[in-house]
Amino acid sequence: MAYPESRDYSVSKSRKYPRSSEVTIDDSLPESKSTQKFKLSQKRKTLPVQFSVNGHLSPWPTYASCQTILQNRKPCSDDGQKRTSWQQQSIGVAKPRYLEQLENYLRKELLLLDLGTDSAQELRLQPYREVFEFFIEDFKTYKPLLSSIKNAYEVMLAHQREKIRALEPLKAKLITMSEDCNERILAMRAEEKYEIAMLKKEKMNLLKLIDKKNEEKISLQSEVSKLRKNLAEEYLHYLTERDARKILIADLNELRYQREDMSLAQAPGVWGEDPVKLTLALKMTRQDLTRTQMELNTMKANFGDVVPRRDFEMQEKTNKDLQEQLDSLRADYEEVRKEHEILLQLHMTTLKERDQFSSELQDIQRTSTPRPDWTKCGDIVAGGPDRWQVLAEGKNSDQLVDVLLEEIGEGLLREKDFFPGLGYGEAIPPFLRFDGPVQNKKPSKKDVVNLLKDAWKERLAEEQLTESVYINQKETTAQLLKEMINADSQNEGLITMEQLSTILRNTFPVKTEEHIQELMEAAGWHPNSSNADLFDYRLLFTENEEGQSEPFVQKVWEQYMVEKDEYLQELKQELGLELYEDVTLAKMRRALMTIDPTLDKQNLNTHLSWAFQIPVSEMPEDEDENIVTRLQTAMERLYMTDVKRTGPRESESLRGSQTKATQQPSQEEVFPVHLL
Repeated sequence: MAYPESRDYSVSKSRKYPRSSEVTIDDSLPESKSTQKFKLSQKRKTLPVQFSVNGHLSPWPTYASCQTILQNRKPCSDDGQKRTSWQQQSIGVAKPRYLEQLENYLRKELLLLDLGTDSAQELRLQPYREVFEFFIEDFKTYKPLLSSIKNAYEVMLAHQREKIRALEPLKAKLITMSEDCNERILAMRAEEKYEIAMLKKEKMNLLKLIDKKNEEKISLQSEVSKLRKNLAEEYLHYLTERDARKILIADLNELRYQREDMSLAQAPGVWGEDPVKLTLALKMTRQDLTRTQMELNTMKANFGDVVPRRDFEMQEKTNKDLQEQLDSLRADYEEVRKEHEILLQLHMTTLKERDQFSSELQDIQRTSTPRPDWTKCGDIVAGGPDRWQVLAEGKNSDQLVDVLLEEIGEGLLREKDFFPGLGYGEAIPPFLRFDGPVQNKKPSKKDVVNLLKDAWKERLAEEQLTESVYINQKETTAQLLKEMINADSQNEGLITMEQLSTILRNTFPVKTEEHIQELMEAAGWHPNSSNADLFDYRLLFTENEEGQSEPFVQKVWEQYMVEKDEYLQELKQELGLELYEDVTLAKMRRALMTIDPTLDKQNLNTHLSWAFQIPVSEMPEDEDENIVTRLQTAMERLYMTDVKRTGPRESESLRGSQTKATQQPSQEEVFPVHLL
């Protein structure tokens, strides 16, 4: 009988306070909607089965939560006054055992977590997830709804994790670009501050200079005024002395005249001039003196303030110099002011460019797409990543696309076993003429290198020369063609014989007049032709189908070989040794410097390196007598390299015919190689 009564009492008790659950839900601490729904479901589930100590149903879920909620309420609110009666009853209500177990489990799991790592939030969420799963398992009725809620949150969390993971590279790139831009802006600001400081310093120096010049001008003006005052005083003094002197002279003359009159009056019998005439002359003289005195007074009145012309010219010159200095300083000041305005404009332009670059950077950061990963091409290109790294070094994206397309095209060509022949047309080179399928031998890089070496051997086998000789010949030909193109101002491919002669003398300053004449004749000149005749200089450098050059280029090559033979023969004569004798490096060095004083150190060391087979870096600087080789071997080695005279012979004009006679040896003595 007690159970029904307690059930009715609990129901009436719960109905008596219908707003208690609402207050608990609305005024609790900030929680998620799922937690609030969970509390409501817990109240509804535990309400009919939970009993108090006296055998009645326990109202704990409804009133226990209000104990914590009411602490955050205002003390004068209406809700607080209405609950005063039943608040004291719920103080002694205990929590359900199941809820205490869950709370203890949750608290224990949270204490065991290491919240100092980056994944602390993920770890903190795991105990709550486990507690929520316990609730789902225990509440069978609400299990589908709670499971769907849990799955929805899990999907949302996974989506947010993927989104965060995708934004991590962009965030790092954004930070890097922002730091770079900030560094550039700081560098520009520092540079601008430095330039402004320098300009301010220069401005202060110029202002100080202007003040100094103004002070000098003021001092000069004061000095000029002082000198003028002194000059006026001296001038007045001299005028006073001159007037006094003139008065004194007039008095003396008057006394002399009186004495003469008295002497004439005392001796009338003495023969002399007529007194009437003398009296008339005296009267005229006095009139002239009076007129002169009046003119003098007029001049004094008119020119009393006039300074001497010499002083005026000196002061005028000084004033002119000062005026020129002032104009120069004003011009300098205007120039500095304009430069300062230009710098201010440049500063404003720089600020605008900085703002523009900043906005462009923001636009690029907002709209930029990821850069292509070019390292993936290393797996496709033949040679692997190492060869792709060599091909991609120093190239932009556009060039890398071209390289990739070229490599793909070459790969397609390597896959073909046969190529169609080009036929026997005249437009096809002789070595490519063939009709029918041509087998693709697919040569490797090593085969191509060997083929090139064989080609060089065939081209250099006849003369037994080094590659430097061939390169020197090509460079000389290119230099001649360049000079002729520069002389052709009309770009018509035509120059005069006189221009050709000038070009040859400038290009080959060591050649004699006979050699210049030979080159002119090889170019088509003859004694009966005029120097003003035009000719097509481009024909001098053409080659026929067999690769042979024109007579002009051949003559340049022949003269080069003859000059080399003469140079080496002169070296042999300077050494004074036979071919079978040994020569030291020091003696060879002295002989080369003697026959060619203008030979620089680099070419000298190169020649000695070839002759004695010593690297240039190991060439001794002192007179080393221990390095010895056979003269014939040294001459053969020098003949194989690019050896030529760099300047005119010493005392060539004094040698005259003797030099010509000594430089015409027999064919057997031209070069030691011919003796073999």
